[in-house]
Amino acid sequence: MKTVRELPRRVRELEHVEVPMPDGCRLAARIWLPEDAEARPVPAILEYIPYRKNDGTMARDSVSHPYTAGHGYAVVRLDLRGSGESEGLMTDEYTEQELQDGVDAIAWIAAQPWCSGSVGMVGISWGGFNGLQVAALQPPALKAVITLCSTDDRYADDVHFMGGCQLIDNLSWASVMFGYNTLPPDPRHRPDDWRALWLRRLTESGLWLKNWLEHQSRDVFWKHGSICEDYARVQVPVFAVSGWADGYCRTVFRLMEKLEGPRLGLVGPWAHKYPHVAKPGPAIGFLQESLRWWDRWLKGEETGIMEEPRLRLFLQHAAEPAGWYAERAGEWIAEPAWPSPNVERRRLRLSADGHLSESGDVAEEGRLSIRSPLTVGMAGGKWCSYAGPGDQPVDQRRDDAGSLVFETAPLEAPLDIAGDANLELAVSADRPVAQVAVRLVDVAPDGKATRVSYGLLNLTHRDGHETPQPLEPGRTYRVRVPFKHVAQRFEAGHRLRLSISSSYFPIAWPAPEPVTLTVSLAGTALELPVRSAPAGERAPGFEAPEGSPPQAREQIAEPEAYWRVVEDCATGVASLELAEGGGTFRILDNDLTITDQTYERYSVAGDDPASASGWTRSDHAMSRGDWRVRSVTETRLTCDRADFVVEARLRAWEGDELVVERHWSERIPRLLA
Repeated sequence: MKTVRELPRRVRELEHVEVPMPDGCRLAARIWLPEDAEARPVPAILEYIPYRKNDGTMARDSVSHPYTAGHGYAVVRLDLRGSGESEGLMTDEYTEQELQDGVDAIAWIAAQPWCSGSVGMVGISWGGFNGLQVAALQPPALKAVITLCSTDDRYADDVHFMGGCQLIDNLSWASVMFGYNTLPPDPRHRPDDWRALWLRRLTESGLWLKNWLEHQSRDVFWKHGSICEDYARVQVPVFAVSGWADGYCRTVFRLMEKLEGPRLGLVGPWAHKYPHVAKPGPAIGFLQESLRWWDRWLKGEETGIMEEPRLRLFLQHAAEPAGWYAERAGEWIAEPAWPSPNVERRRLRLSADGHLSESGDVAEEGRLSIRSPLTVGMAGGKWCSYAGPGDQPVDQRRDDAGSLVFETAPLEAPLDIAGDANLELAVSADRPVAQVAVRLVDVAPDGKATRVSYGLLNLTHRDGHETPQPLEPGRTYRVRVPFKHVAQRFEAGHRLRLSISSSYFPIAWPAPEPVTLTVSLAGTALELPVRSAPAGERAPGFEAPEGSPPQAREQIAEPEAYWRVVEDCATGVASLELAEGGGTFRILDNDLTITDQTYERYSVAGDDPASASGWTRSDHAMSRGDWRVRSVTETRLTCDRADFVVEARLRAWEGDELVVERHWSERIPRLLA
């Protein structure tokens, strides 16, 4: 990335500003703005997240926000109520209080003497979510949104569930926030009340995993904050961004199809990161692209961005399977709308000898059964890649050995797909609760198998996610299993493989009992979104990444980082073990030393779904001079056929004194999950 030190307008930074809410609560903001903004007011851009503006996101913010401010904007990085140096309490994500605070913060920003009265919202993940959610509340000063790696449907397309199957990320993400909620305000900014605010967080933030497990179908809990309930509520222009390795790429396509106002979509090869710093590359000049958007909608300048095609996609070329990529080969393509006139749906039939081919309406008779080993899925990576070592899917041959597999003949010419494949599946199960996992795999001539896309469906959710119904064992049902969207080229000489399994652990929690699925070939077909390039197609272009100088840090201890599958041949226990974090480092400009380390382990024994377990531990510490705090949070999720069982522990120290220790033990009934 190119570091830019000279910007069109000189920037000043306000490290700590308290934004008053109508109920008296004060939220903490960090603001970058042109030095002369009071004399020449500018539009403002709000990023509104719980990840601590003073330390947690400062490395990222220092590259992006001064750069944007130097081009004539005030950038406000606001911590949610109950996070960072903000007062109050955070008890869940996307609460009504959070969204109302967002509306009130926008009104406060628009009224400041340095603001022109126009405000935009930008954010990735949490900030992308609440950008859409606040837009649906229609605050008058909000004029445009950039939403990255976010969702319009909190049940169907978030870390909690996929196709009605409970994701392991439900535990993992709850554990991340369990740890974050133990962090105190920085005494540098709240010298008088940091400890009281900290103790309240430690004792009253609650166990979020329990909240989420108690809502296993698409009820009012998940409908809140899901803008898909009424897309028409979002009336401001929306720029939606994601990556194929991200968990949220499907949202971009739905927003392009369902929103009524001005909108643009962009999907690269990236994981869950901003595109100017993302892996896998190629990264792009996303800050420049954002300025084209903001200049158009917050300043009223014609920048040409709305003359771009509605949807720009990175068409990935073949890649050997790997748990981490620095770069993906491919090319940029453009679609004028979604659904695209360049994409046609093509059906492939399955045969009993394992072939996958186009055969018109001819369907082969026959039935094939599968009871997958519970280790199928260990090669699947993470539901949402963060570009960590090992968190993308590795060679699929081992998972495919425990699956029903169907392959095309070697392709005579390259085949491009863009969008969502679907499997029309006729299937029966021998138990009342069952799930199916489907995978689209690129098989190279040497046999290496790279997962291109996948889908999950809890078969009790076959008629919708609101009112699941048990299966009648032995009865054949016709269901549709959607795959994640992707743009991918299958090269000549490669084979396209469809894999079907009855479990996919640890991406998804297994069904309560061992299940055998039986697939009826006559009622089953794979539908591919095959793309043909239009005549004279021109590839979209992007500038190279650039940003402001990064925050100065001293790395004191490197983090542990690994992703490994371990099998105990004596006990039959197979585990996925991972470690990630920032290690120990010191932020030089505020002399704050931070330790951040997380461990996770997901295990299953033999063919017993009731043996499935997940365990996480997060260690956090902060210090400056004589001030030291530390917290350790642990969560364990297990199950039997009837219940999920959650055990959790929180310990927090001030100096060497243990100030809070809490324990939880909860049983939550499984509701066809």
